[in-house]
Amino acid sequence: MDENTSPLLPLHGRENSFQSNIFTLKNLFILLGPLLCGVICVFVKLDAANMLGVLAWVFLWWLTEAVPMPITSMSPLFLFPVFGIATADDVASSYMDDVISLVLGSFILALAVEHYNIHRRLALNITLLFCGDPMNPQLLLLGICATTAFVSMWMHNTATTVMMMPVATGILQRLPSESSKFCKAVVLGVIYSAAVGGMSTLTGTGVNLILVGMWKSYFPEADPLSFSTWFFFGFPIALLLFFALWAILCLVYCPRGCGETLSAYLDKAHIKRELDLLGPMAFAEKMVLGVFSTLVVLWMTRSITDDIPGWGALFNDRVGDGTVSVMMATLLFIIPNKKQQGEKLMDWNKCKKLPWNIVLLLGAGLAIAEGVRTSGVADVLSTTLDFLGQTPYWAVAPTICVISGIMTELITSNNATTTIIVPLLIEIAKNINVHPLLLMVPGAIGAQFAFLLPTATPSNVIGFTTGHIDIIDMLKTGLPLKLAGTLALSILMPTLGSLVFVNLKTGEN
Repeated sequence: MDENTSPLLPLHGRENSFQSNIFTLKNLFILLGPLLCGVICVFVKLDAANMLGVLAWVFLWWLTEAVPMPITSMSPLFLFPVFGIATADDVASSYMDDVISLVLGSFILALAVEHYNIHRRLALNITLLFCGDPMNPQLLLLGICATTAFVSMWMHNTATTVMMMPVATGILQRLPSESSKFCKAVVLGVIYSAAVGGMSTLTGTGVNLILVGMWKSYFPEADPLSFSTWFFFGFPIALLLFFALWAILCLVYCPRGCGETLSAYLDKAHIKRELDLLGPMAFAEKMVLGVFSTLVVLWMTRSITDDIPGWGALFNDRVGDGTVSVMMATLLFIIPNKKQQGEKLMDWNKCKKLPWNIVLLLGAGLAIAEGVRTSGVADVLSTTLDFLGQTPYWAVAPTICVISGIMTELITSNNATTTIIVPLLIEIAKNINVHPLLLMVPGAIGAQFAFLLPTATPSNVIGFTTGHIDIIDMLKTGLPLKLAGTLALSILMPTLGSLVFVNLKTGEN
C-alpha cells in the first residue's frame, strides 16, 4: 500500500499536530518568563522589584518546565548579578553550601550501595523475615512495605521503587487471576512506602534537604537543623503514616478470608532463588555497608541534645553533616574492593549517575532564599500577610499542608513546590508569631503527600506502568492516606514539633 494512502496517516498527523502545539506553548512560556520579569521591574515601584521580577521568571519556567528544570535552576547564577541582586561569587557560594556537600556525599554512598546490590540483598532478606509458612498475605504485605520504607530512608524514592518493584511483582507472578486485589495492594504499598520512608531522614528526599538549606540561608545565626534533630520528628510521622498505609491497604484490598485463597500460591521459593543468585556477601559489599553504617551513626551522634552535645563539640561545632558525608564518601575511593588489582570500592565512572538535577535545584533554592532575605522581598511579603496575624496556628498548618500537596499533584514537582512555598511560609510564621519551622515543616512534608495521581511523582508512574493499578485505585488509597497525613501533621506539629523544633534558636531578636 502507498504510504500516502495509509490509514495511519491521520493519526500520525494528529500526533505531530499535538507535539507542534506543545512546542509552540513551551516557546510562549520561554518568552513569557523574561517578559513578566521586565513588566514587574518597570511598573512595580518597590526597592525589591528586581527580585520579584526574577522570582516570577524562574518560578514560571519551573512550573511550566518550558526550559528543563536543572537548566532553570542555574539561571540565578546569571540573573542575580545582572539585576543587581547579588554578586556572582555570593550566588555561586549557594551552589556549594554544606547542604550540597551533604547531598553529594550521601548520593555517592547510595550509588555504591546500588552498584554492589546491597540494597537488593537487604530488601530480599527483610522481606524473607516476614514470610510465614504458610505465608500470610497481610504479613507479606507488611514486609514488602517495611522493606521499601527502610531502604527509602537512605536512597532516593524513585531508585527505591525501581529496585523494589521487580522484587514485589516477582512474588506475585504465581498468583491466580482472582488475586488482582492483592496485587494492587502490593504495588500501591511499594510506591507509597517509598514516599513515606523518605520523610523520616534528612537525606531521604530532596525536599528535606531543601528545607534544611533554606533554614540555614534565612537564619544563618540559627542552631543547625541536624540529621538527628530531623529524625526525632520525621521518623514518628513516617511511622504513623506507614501503619496508616498498611491498615488502608489491608482494609481495601485484603478482605477477611483472602489468606486461605492465596496462601497456597505464596511461598518463599521466589525470594530464596533471588538471594541465591546474589551469592555470598563479598568483601566489597561488607566494606560499603560498614562505611554507610558508620556514616549514619556519625550523623545521629554529631549533635544530640543541649545536655549531651555529641562528638561535634570536640571540633567546636565547625563540622557539619556535609563534612562527614563527603569524608565517608572519600573512603570509598581509597579502600580496595579486592576484586581487581588496584581497583577501589568506587571510581568516578560509577558516579556518572549522580542526580545533578536535584543538586542544582537545591542550589537554586538556597540562592533564592538568600536573595529574598537580602533584597527586601521578605519585608514586602510580611506587610502583605499582616491579616494572618489573627489566624490561629492550628488552622494555618493543615491548610499549608493541603495547599502544598495540591501544588505537587497538579502543577510541579515536590522539590520545586518546596522551593517556591517555604520563603512564603517563613513570612507567615513571622506574622502569626510562631517558630518558622512549625510552618516550614508542614509545607515541606505536605509537598510529599503526592498520592492521588500517577503523574504526581516518578514512583507513582513506575507503579502505574506495571498494569496492576488504575487511577481509581490510587484515589481509593491515596485520599485516605493524604487525610491521615494531614491529620497527623496537625496533631504532631504543635506537640512533638514544638518539643523538637522550638528549641532551635533562629538567631533573631
